[in-house]
Amino acid sequence: MVKHLPYRYRDYSRIAAEASLAARDQGKFREMHHLLLDRSPKLDRASLIGCATELKLDVPRFTKDLDTMRHEKEIDRDLKLGEALDLYNTPTIFINGVKLLGDRPIEEYRAVIDGELKAAGPGGKNR
Repeated sequence: MVKHLPYRYRDYSRIAAEASLAARDQGKFREMHHLLLDRSPKLDRASLIGCATELKLDVPRFTKDLDTMRHEKEIDRDLKLGEALDLYNTPTIFINGVKLLGDRPIEEYRAVIDGELKAAGPGGKNR
């Protein structure tokens, strides 16, 4: 599950979150997410609309979603959750309650998963 935590002090972080959710509504969240990461920090409105065009989204619908901030409540809800969990870095990944901050090598995720599976034992009990 992906939650959005747009930084207050980063230009375009809020509209980029809106863009990813507008793309999600058209079945292209992952593709938009990758474009946003590749194109950062150039995430102004015109660039985002260019991404939507590149992904062959319904651009008028996408633009309307951006301009009306259609996903504002969802993003605000994610921000409140982030505050409650004391999140201050992206990405933050939780694996069975274990918090991993920032970009990590895949081996670190595997180690946590393997450790959690071992701790669960043969019956597969969770914490």
